[in-house]
Amino acid sequence: MKKACLKTAVVCVLLLFCFFAGRKAAEVVETHQNVVPTAAGTESKNWGLGFGENGQPPTGNESVEELAKHHAYFLGDEKKIYLTFDCGYENGNMDNILNALKKHQVTATFFVVGNFINDNPELVKRMADEGHNIGNHSFTHPDMSVMNEEDFKKQLSDLENKYKEVTGNEVVKLYRPPQGKYSLHSLDMANALGYKTIFWSLAYVDWYEDKQPTKEEAFDKLLTRIHPGAIVLLHSTSKTNGEILDELLTKWEEMGYEFGDLKELE
Repeated sequence: MKKACLKTAVVCVLLLFCFFAGRKAAEVVETHQNVVPTAAGTESKNWGLGFGENGQPPTGNESVEELAKHHAYFLGDEKKIYLTFDCGYENGNMDNILNALKKHQVTATFFVVGNFINDNPELVKRMADEGHNIGNHSFTHPDMSVMNEEDFKKQLSDLENKYKEVTGNEVVKLYRPPQGKYSLHSLDMANALGYKTIFWSLAYVDWYEDKQPTKEEAFDKLLTRIHPGAIVLLHSTSKTNGEILDELLTKWEEMGYEFGDLKELE
């Protein structure tokens, strides 16, 4: 009799355990199913490159084909170089840069921010008057990859308005993400505002004012890694760039390259 009662008690305990364990498992599954996944394309990324053989185009975070879906680019047409400058502020190098571009009849794209226009209105007018593209690098250079549509639009429109106030012209609808940070969604937001997003396929560490590369160090990167369709990113704040640009353009021309205009990209 005692054995029968004991057996019945054990069965009851087991049934109660299974009941509560089942409920808990169901709660875990339900909780997991209710987690809202990250929206597709909103992941923030830093633009980066992988180099292989010298003279050949690098690979990027995204393929040429994937970027094309979002009207974004990091490579252009073969045997052309597309020269771009990011302009955060002016420290005396732009005169040399513009003189070299004029000498070689190169149309460059200058990606500017709001304070660059505010502080250098006459210089900005000269850049435009000499036929260069003035692109949009945002108004205050924030991380645009995580912005909502309203804030994203304001960064670009504030820059547009400031440029028009100073020059009377519209900016060229070319956008470079500040800090190289982007999401696929941010590329689509730029496209919705009429912009092509422009990354780069060649750059080097030229932005530290107190640690400028030597001419030899600059040429080591910019001559060995140049490749067909290169979109080159240089910083206008670099003293080295101002000093070597004339010779650099000559050397690229001697290598058989022509210079393209980013507005040509389709």
